[in-house]
Amino acid sequence: MPYEKVTIGGAHSDILSWANHEFSIEEQSMLRNVSRLPCLFKHVALMPDAHLGKGSMVGSVVATKDAVIPATVGVDIGCGMMAVKTPFKSGILDGKLKDLRLAIEQAIPTGFSEYGESVDESSYWEGWKDFADLHPGVRDRKAKAMKQLGTLGGGNHFIEICLDTENFVWLMLHSGSRNIGKELADRHISTAKSLWKLSELPAPDLAYFIQGTPEFAAYWKDLKWAQTYAMKNREIMMARLLEVFNKLFNHRQPFKPELQVNCHHNYVALEEHYGEKVFVTRKGAINADKDAFGIIPGSMGAKSYIVKGRGSAESFNSCSHGAGRKMSRGAAKRAFTKADLECQTAGVECRKDAGVLDEIPGAYKSIEKVMKNQEDLVEVVAEIKQVVCVKG
Repeated sequence: MPYEKVTIGGAHSDILSWANHEFSIEEQSMLRNVSRLPCLFKHVALMPDAHLGKGSMVGSVVATKDAVIPATVGVDIGCGMMAVKTPFKSGILDGKLKDLRLAIEQAIPTGFSEYGESVDESSYWEGWKDFADLHPGVRDRKAKAMKQLGTLGGGNHFIEICLDTENFVWLMLHSGSRNIGKELADRHISTAKSLWKLSELPAPDLAYFIQGTPEFAAYWKDLKWAQTYAMKNREIMMARLLEVFNKLFNHRQPFKPELQVNCHHNYVALEEHYGEKVFVTRKGAINADKDAFGIIPGSMGAKSYIVKGRGSAESFNSCSHGAGRKMSRGAAKRAFTKADLECQTAGVECRKDAGVLDEIPGAYKSIEKVMKNQEDLVEVVAEIKQVVCVKG
């Protein structure tokens, strides 16, 4: 659908929304606060999956001039998706879905788990040479960061084996910068807040760094490092996922992927929009520049989409990062039962216990409606549905 302008009393800049739903009092307040930032460029763009977050809404795109807002970026810096299309059809998986799930869980640590020692791919990563230059508060975290590189984490992070509409097998995963990204984010958010008086900001979580200051330079350096760590994290997991897959189904032989995509959906990039260089913060949104590939997942029982961007100027070349939550984790646990989870994930080889109840499909918006609302932002390349889902 085309965007609509959201009218909120007290807003200083336009709010363009592809979300097509009414906003709560809390969401309106958050949007109003962001719109009043003096560093905001042009307008706020809300993606179809927009919902309440911290500082700014998840599913929002906030462009700023000569400034970056660390809380708007969030604490899972560089969180994103990676997918690989294989040349194999679904028949090779017959009768082996549970074996595949258990093999994945054995090869890749999930939840709070990590490797006993850093895996080779992690140990040789060139990013470690810059670790000593990161924020002083994290410099004793290197050993942990090395052991977590190539691990999934928990929450809404997942690894999936999917089938497209032509029955080709896809491998897909969702993860970010693990604990080291959160540690860096927390410290820089605290620093940003210390630089301002409460009365100078629309809200404390919107404390920002101004380009040209030492604090901005320190955050920008650490931000780029964490985003690179997150990208590498997904690459290592995908390499290990491919090893598991090839061992079970391809006589341990590697294959050439038909398509491979690795994209952030929680990050900042310096880009040109409306003829000016600006910092674009995509918080729960992906780059949908003209012909850029992206991944938009549904929930653990719903479809996902591989897309190409259409390059919409009004969205700052962006689109949604997924279905988006319609219920908080606590609300989902209160509203649904284990039996509901089993019903809503029927046909998917996955955990069906209380530990993942907050990730039940019913806690998320309809991915089909979300995709309908952004037909002007992306073109669908492939529609895929999971048959195996590994959660932390």
